[in-house]
Amino acid sequence: MSHQQIVHALIEWMDEHIDQQLSIDVVAKKSGYSKWYLQRMFRAVMHQTLGEYIRQRRLLLAAQALRTTQRPIFDIAMDLGYVSQQTFSRVFRREFDRTPTDYRHQLN
Repeated sequence: MSHQQIVHALIEWMDEHIDQQLSIDVVAKKSGYSKWYLQRMFRAVMHQTLGEYIRQRRLLLAAQALRTTQRPIFDIAMDLGYVSQQTFSRVFRREFDRTPTDYRHQLN
């Protein structure tokens, strides 16, 4: 398997498990590679770090849920593996320059 095939197979697996506590350790264990090697391979193929990919993917799913549902922000945060609504809101604001509540209200 090429590095690109390995990374894309891992991306498929991560997307299926994005609601769980994904970490570099968990993904490295799944891949069978060391954390160091996996991170180098992932960055070479995707042009972003593994941690950035996981965070970005979760935030895009959160933004979609905020746009398309009226589910409580707490539930969205918990479903996507955040340990608290505060952590989720801080990370969301850093990415989208607005709080989840403001993001949802801006769309309505």
